[in-house]
Amino acid sequence: MILYPAIDLKEGACVRLRRGDMAAATVFNRDPAAQARRFAAAGAQWLHVVDLDGAFAGKSVNRSAVEAILAAVAIPCQLGGGIRDQAAIEGWLAAGVARVVLGTAALKDPELVREACRRHPGRIAVAIDARGGNVAVEGWAETSDVTTLDLAARFADAGVAAIVFTDVERDGIMEGANVAATARLTQATAIPVIASGGISGLGDLAALKAAGAAGAIVGRALYDGTLDLGQALAQC
Repeated sequence: MILYPAIDLKEGACVRLRRGDMAAATVFNRDPAAQARRFAAAGAQWLHVVDLDGAFAGKSVNRSAVEAILAAVAIPCQLGGGIRDQAAIEGWLAAGVARVVLGTAALKDPELVREACRRHPGRIAVAIDARGGNVAVEGWAETSDVTTLDLAARFADAGVAAIVFTDVERDGIMEGANVAATARLTQATAIPVIASGGISGLGDLAALKAAGAAGAIVGRALYDGTLDLGQALAQC
């Protein structure tokens, strides 16, 4: 299982939200590139970067911060948030992003995902953000009537590199990962699942690994110091 330290960007700073609430952002580092270097130096093999402002705006907003991260580290970065068309996908891949994560577009424009997978094998992931079992989009501001399992099934034959599965109601509150929902998803799809939301300790990582997760995204626990990155990497 691969550990992905999270760098969430809001107004150029590295922040963490609680349940996706932009009004409840805690700033942890105003130099995202320095934070990226810190994670890489500790042994991280990947970074998970999200343009939070972009997720709401529907286009990239924190471009300079993302570019600074890409310039600061040699490890691969996956990027999500506001990437909604082919030009944006092409632009970020050309800029050095290893994998683009499509969330809102996956629900509202599935053909965009399929075409991107055809053009860029292994470099397109789908974000499935769940609230009460249904898919949340537009920066988690809207909850659809599509279930997480249904959305995953739509891309079974598309060549998606990974599904980034986040339980919105647990994100950023350090109350434990939704292992049961993650297990249901890993059992329902052959696409590798990267789990996110609520991971607070080594026990969560062990449980997610046992549930079949291919990766785990950790944010607040690393920033708060509740979880040591070296120990987390060893657990994974």
